[in-house]
Amino acid sequence: MFELAHPFALLLWPLPLLVRWLAAPYHQRESAVRLPFFEALARAAGVSLRDGAMVVAHKRWALVAGFVMWTLVVGALSGPMRLGPPQEITKATRDVILAIDISGSMDTVDFPGEEGAAQQRFAAVQDVVGAFLEGREGDRVALIVFGSRAYVQAPLTEDLATVSAMLAQTEVGMAGPHTALGDAIGLAIRTFEASEIEERLLILLSDGNDTASRMSPVNAAEIAKENGVRMFAIGVGDPDASGEDQLDMGQLSDLAERTGGQAFFASDAEALDQIYAEIDALTPREEDRISWRQKEPLAHYLLLAAVCVGLALLMSAAMRMPRKDAA
Repeated sequence: MFELAHPFALLLWPLPLLVRWLAAPYHQRESAVRLPFFEALARAAGVSLRDGAMVVAHKRWALVAGFVMWTLVVGALSGPMRLGPPQEITKATRDVILAIDISGSMDTVDFPGEEGAAQQRFAAVQDVVGAFLEGREGDRVALIVFGSRAYVQAPLTEDLATVSAMLAQTEVGMAGPHTALGDAIGLAIRTFEASEIEERLLILLSDGNDTASRMSPVNAAEIAKENGVRMFAIGVGDPDASGEDQLDMGQLSDLAERTGGQAFFASDAEALDQIYAEIDALTPREEDRISWRQKEPLAHYLLLAAVCVGLALLMSAAMRMPRKDAA
């Protein structure tokens, strides 16, 4: 498929014809000697009389070659381009941050699996979150892990395979044994600051109380609300436990509601999977698709052809010029 970048340049094509039809013939002045008896002198010399001025006729092949050159130049000025097949790019319209608790309590083997057997809390979370990431095509996703401190494991990116790989390499206790819930929210806010996308979603997953934060979780949630961050909190711990390992669903609900989100309790792997599906339903993704075609300029080919025609015209004219015999 072809396209012209400047199609109005084609209006120049009939310009030489208009000049030929409308412009007066070219006349050149020459010096001459006037003789009153010119006709008698010409008869005596046996020379036939001709007009004093005439319009030199051009060769037909030269006219054709010149017109071909002009056509090629005008075609080049119109900017011809060859278009490649259409391609579509899906542009991210939403940023999602997964903040996952990897404190020491996530090593507890008490989370009912899909077949009923107890499994490690973090292992169950890895399986469900890994499946959740597979459906994030079109989103930019970041991974934050937190224990005694919060760390960015993977920045906001559309490379979901890398985020999944970083999640698979994460182990319980890497960030310390305690739970810094407020710091994780604060780090997510700072991560969102580098983004210009308006829709921002924070999915926070924890199994215990906040025991190590330097920033109050409530203050962090209020700042998140001011920055347009909507938070969904998921609890996977034991509400009947005591001390640091006790899951405070009331706190998670309060933090989520402050940002316009919701809190969920995952009693087993199947419930955790359903929670992520429900979050998807509550926050449908809008896709922004960009369609484009690769363009290959062709003007230089036409200019090269015009130069070749011009060189051929000059060579032909040079070959037709009369040569003086050498003395």
